[in-house]
Amino acid sequence: MTVVDVRSLTVRVGSRDIVSDVSFSVGAGEIVALVGESGSGKTTTALALLGESPSGAQLTGQVEVAGSTVDSSNSPPAGVVGYIPQHPSAALNPVRRIGPVLREIARLHGGGSPVQQRVLDALRQAQMPDGSRFLRRYPHQLSGGQQQRVVLAHELVGQPKVLIADEPTTGQDAVIRAQLIEELRAVAGQGIAILLLTHDLELVRALADHVLVMHRGSAVESGPCLDVLGTPQHQYTIRLINAAGRNPAAPPPVLEESTPVVSVRRLVAGHRRVDTLHDISLEIRPRDRIAIVGRSGSGKTTLARCIAGLHPFRQGEILLWSTPLSPLLRRRSFSQLARIQYVFQDARASFNEFVPVLDQVARTAERLRGLPRAEARARAVDGLDRLGIAEANATRLPGSMSGGELQRAALVRATLAEPDLLICDEITSGLDTVTHADLLDVLGKLQEDTGCALMVITHDLAVVAGLAHGVLLMDDGRIVEHGRTADVVALMHEEASLGSAG
Repeated sequence: MTVVDVRSLTVRVGSRDIVSDVSFSVGAGEIVALVGESGSGKTTTALALLGESPSGAQLTGQVEVAGSTVDSSNSPPAGVVGYIPQHPSAALNPVRRIGPVLREIARLHGGGSPVQQRVLDALRQAQMPDGSRFLRRYPHQLSGGQQQRVVLAHELVGQPKVLIADEPTTGQDAVIRAQLIEELRAVAGQGIAILLLTHDLELVRALADHVLVMHRGSAVESGPCLDVLGTPQHQYTIRLINAAGRNPAAPPPVLEESTPVVSVRRLVAGHRRVDTLHDISLEIRPRDRIAIVGRSGSGKTTLARCIAGLHPFRQGEILLWSTPLSPLLRRRSFSQLARIQYVFQDARASFNEFVPVLDQVARTAERLRGLPRAEARARAVDGLDRLGIAEANATRLPGSMSGGELQRAALVRATLAEPDLLICDEITSGLDTVTHADLLDVLGKLQEDTGCALMVITHDLAVVAGLAHGVLLMDDGRIVEHGRTADVVALMHEEASLGSAG
């Protein structure tokens, strides 16, 4: 039975088609994947199933969901379509606890079993079997992966007929990623149609029945998953597959001893009365490349945010070139702010939605480096252009740019401060395979040109192998393993294999 039927969908903004003549269908229990580069039209196509479109857009063609025609004046019935956004924090209210929101959603959708039971069942389906201990937390007290699973629970409570999953493995560790694949299979097994938007071709191979490859708003190739990814016909599909299999160059050897850029000594931090970091010590030296890995919720991002001054620590100290740093961002000097820059996992949330992206990128060089406005803007234009974002696109508001474009813009914004330490939190997670591979090259060249140290938080083994000299493996707020990249990556592979087997 066909649940989603899209025929000749075209979305035009001004004189430009951002989606052009796209057709596909999704049956009950079927998983269809839309793949393609950032800005290819995947999310715009998916949002048409909800009756949504970009501001000022004109839609033509036909969209039917569960037998009902959907357009800008006719949304699907409440609960029929569940949507998991690429950036889960966008779907979470920062001032409301997790539990009350889930219970409110459960009450709105009704059902035979008690509300609390349906909430806990949805959390278990979303791979949070211990979800009851998160119900009193706020979104900012969860890791990126935990936020994503909570949003999945939001949708599963309503028992949808269609589930749109926009980059569902973004920010997930290898074990949770494997579990999420099994859960999405189980969701499809219940007869729920799934539309998967992703850059992760391994996820597509593991889950999808049918694949639609999108490029510049058009569907350039479609068919059964094994056919499209096994024997691709279109040059763009071939390029995507080749980029996914590309092995990054090995990082240079670990450098000799030198004065650390940043020293962390016996650090303790947490949320409210609960410690989530325990006695953390590490040193990061000039030109070093350190990967911080571990399961979602292990403390990786909390550690990075403490170093950047975005999360106050309770005990211990952090030194920048042997000078103690305040735990509070507002008590750090402009020079200290410039020397440690942070690129967020959720790039969209790090931009002001009412100010053009180019202006926000240039503002970093103007404020933290004291450059004249014209020079700061010129440097911003040049940096964005080198990462594939033309000036005409950069003058748009953040809401008009894709997640991948905003991640690249956030990287340029940080580098314009000329930092001594650049902290990158899952910055490749929302990128297509081509841009992902190119960004690894850009990061490597950036370090060669500037001499800054890199601290990369990631679950992506390709990023670890391609960039890092050394790896710190975290679990339950502690560093449980550290050493050369090859040694720790071998442990990560073993952990992922055990998790998949379990």
